[in-house]
Amino acid sequence: MVGVLIRMKLRVLAHSLTGPRVSSLAMGALVGLAAGGFSLRFIATGGTTIAAALILVWTVGWLAGPILMGGGDETLRPENFALLPLSPTKLAFGLLGASIAGVPPVATVIAFFGVVVGSCRFGVLPAIVAVITTVLALGFTVLLSRVVISLIGAVLGSRRGKDLGVLLAALAGLSYLPLRYAADAVVPALTQASPGLTATLLWLPTGWGPAAVEAATAGNWPVVAGALLALAIVDGALLWIWGRLLTRRLTTPPTNIAPTRRAKAAGRSARTPVGAVIGKELRMWGRDARRRAILLTSVLIGLLIPAFTGSGFMLPFAGLWVVAFSVLQLSNLYGYDGTSIWHTIVTPGAARADIRGRQWAWALIVGPVVVLAAVILPGVTGRAWAYPWVLGLLPAMLGAAAGFIVLLSVYWPYPVPQGENPFALGNNRPGFAQVMVRFLSILILAVSAAPSLILLIVGAGWFAVPVGVLAGALAAWQLGRLAEQRLLDRGPELLAQLGS
Repeated sequence: MVGVLIRMKLRVLAHSLTGPRVSSLAMGALVGLAAGGFSLRFIATGGTTIAAALILVWTVGWLAGPILMGGGDETLRPENFALLPLSPTKLAFGLLGASIAGVPPVATVIAFFGVVVGSCRFGVLPAIVAVITTVLALGFTVLLSRVVISLIGAVLGSRRGKDLGVLLAALAGLSYLPLRYAADAVVPALTQASPGLTATLLWLPTGWGPAAVEAATAGNWPVVAGALLALAIVDGALLWIWGRLLTRRLTTPPTNIAPTRRAKAAGRSARTPVGAVIGKELRMWGRDARRRAILLTSVLIGLLIPAFTGSGFMLPFAGLWVVAFSVLQLSNLYGYDGTSIWHTIVTPGAARADIRGRQWAWALIVGPVVVLAAVILPGVTGRAWAYPWVLGLLPAMLGAAAGFIVLLSVYWPYPVPQGENPFALGNNRPGFAQVMVRFLSILILAVSAAPSLILLIVGAGWFAVPVGVLAGALAAWQLGRLAEQRLLDRGPELLAQLGS
């Protein structure tokens, strides 16, 4: 069965490699293989402690990566096998084997193979032990990632669980901050061979493989047997847990929409077509767990990154960071709505109301946050001189961002799968070109603020504020017009793209 699922996954991947996905896969493969080769060298030559530390780093990457990059590998969805006469454990084992086919697993195999390479100089028996421990360690890493992501999906089945998932997405987005400080503290201890750190690394399951190889080299076979048995038991337990979680996933109807506490008058804000779209979008931002997850991640990353950069010098400008990250992460509005866009396409005159309503709704959600940050943070941090700069640049960037949100959504959308996991992108991740376009849009935001920036540089001070407001309004209006025209001209193509 494992071979069948591997061939099936490779066939699906081959058929999905069209257009920008090829460049995205090539870039990911290049980065992944380089990281795997780099890790192989250090695991093979760095000793037991370095090997245990790097295996731990790869395991943490398998835990945090699926949340940051879109919910893990969904090429083969368990729902597709729900009607087959397979036990949960057998299905989990088959999907585990299929998980090895892909760029991240191959890069991980290359990295973990450093244990085998490093053991070859000690003889045949340590090398055999290294091969066994490498297979078990790889199974532990992949299974732990699958179990954690499945547990998150199970928790997100409830209303409170979805709110917890939103917070988890934000924390995952900020995970590099504590990881950076942890690396600053751990790397010196690794280079100095700290006994306490070495003992801690070897007691973790990720350190049992290198510890078993070291024990085999010293001829301590009871330790070797204990480490191998412990890894096998942990892998078996994770496989059983994943099977139970797959059963729950296949028997629980998924939903991303949170239940409303009370009925509301749908026509309260529907006095105009634009008002109706604004009301609909505000409700969707409040109810859709996927939207809330990305929104809160953008806000928290934008607010906290300046706090840990440059001794707080950038903190008064945190509102500008929030605007930039919002454009980067929230510019797939039609992708979240999916094929429901056909209502807009077939309704005469609906394109303009839909574009303008989405712009206003985004501004009403993000605007208060960034305005409060711009008003409060310069004074709190004792940098009152930053007020003209922040208040002059923010309106221009906010207006341009409101335009880019919808422009990128109609030019470069990508479908988002339905399901209870708000982080999942399935096999529809944006291509490399789409990612680069979104990064480029952040640079263009700075161009929209150029008139205000010029006034600030020449010392015009507060005159930059009205100029920024005017520049932002013009950018939002013009970019919205471009998005509206694109929706009118290429609506059927957009519908086909979102339905793929």
